[in-house]
Amino acid sequence: MSPLPPLRPDLVALAGYHSPQVDAAVRLNTNESPFPPPETWRQDLENGLEHVEFNRYPDRRATALREALARSYGVGADEVFCANGSDEVLQCLLLAFGGPGRRALVFEPTYKLHSHIARVTGTEVVVAERGPDFTIDPDAAVAALDAVQPAVVFLCSPNNPTGRSEPAALVRRVVEAAPGLVVLDEAYGQFAPRSALGLREDPALDTSGLVVVRTFSKTWAMAASRLGYLLADPGVVAGCEVVALPYHLSAPTQLAGLTALRYQAEMESRVAVVAEERGRLAAALAALPVETWPSDANFILFRPQRREAKEVWQALLDRGVLIRDCSGWDRLEGCLRVTVGTPRENDLFLGALEESL
Repeated sequence: MSPLPPLRPDLVALAGYHSPQVDAAVRLNTNESPFPPPETWRQDLENGLEHVEFNRYPDRRATALREALARSYGVGADEVFCANGSDEVLQCLLLAFGGPGRRALVFEPTYKLHSHIARVTGTEVVVAERGPDFTIDPDAAVAALDAVQPAVVFLCSPNNPTGRSEPAALVRRVVEAAPGLVVLDEAYGQFAPRSALGLREDPALDTSGLVVVRTFSKTWAMAASRLGYLLADPGVVAGCEVVALPYHLSAPTQLAGLTALRYQAEMESRVAVVAEERGRLAAALAALPVETWPSDANFILFRPQRREAKEVWQALLDRGVLIRDCSGWDRLEGCLRVTVGTPRENDLFLGALEESL
């Protein structure tokens, strides 16, 4: 038998992205919705599954789902692309518009998968720095665009794991200056006060390269369904369709998304509760010996001041509360991130944190 072929040289140093899962009574480490979907959504989904022909391939283009999303945003169905979570959307974008000989620009610290997926697709990654407060200087961003000439530039708004939304003026300048695609990852967009989608309605701005990526995982409480989508120029959508695998989006996933779109009011009520709890958590953290940063998402980044972050993380886990340890990440030394949970979960976290500090 012949030996296994070696891994691609450019992948040898990479490790798969994952969030360690540990048994804990309170899990606040992966930015999931703390609330399940409405029970009536589940019932509607079960009823719909009775009509799914499991012996047949699903609609390759997810036509009904794309049309429903298009109606909800007031765009054409040819401006919508759906995939298995927003991460597959990002992968399709990079397969279509990145690749060998092309560059992606990221502003660190930010969502790790932007760089990871770019490298997996053979796209060169160029890193620009955020400031000490994790904001992006607009002039520095434009200078980086001029120097790098990226095929794809990523902005995460609200930014994961730091929490802030990108200012509208910054996004506009990046869109004006970028030579290629500007991908606004709005996985937490519904928690934020603004979206880059408004720029697409500005007749004075060429937004043909602007791509807004969203997901059903967070605000729609459907992380288990793995469903994401983008809104962009039809040419971007067509490019993603070229590289997407045949029948990549299962019929149950398409049905879950279609069913969820009938529960807009329930989704918005969940977002409101999480936003209110986020404010309560932020106020409570401000009274403790930790450094925090403003958040427009469903999580808060903080840095313990009197004890090592890893010790605090372990002390919380010992008390049944699991959060995300970011202390070993570049540019986030000593930081931890907590997802906003239910009021009860947040109370348990705050009590355990006060003891752990």
